[in-house]
Amino acid sequence: MDVSTIHTLAGDAGSDDPIVALRAIAKLHRELDRVESAAVRRARNANATWQLIALALGVSKQAVHKKYGRM
Repeated sequence: MDVSTIHTLAGDAGSDDPIVALRAIAKLHRELDRVESAAVRRARNANATWQLIALALGVSKQAVHKKYGRM
């Protein structure tokens, strides 16, 4: 999915139709999880520490390691 698709989904998330909004939000969650996972993988491949990744994501080191530690 590209950036323009993410922008479209974000716009749809503000729809007056709650079902349209919920579908867009669900798709955004899935896409952002995929993008986040790829970014964490790239950071680890570039020798970033779990602490640095956690700071960038605004979570604890333990949380990020639990979610992505098996990469």
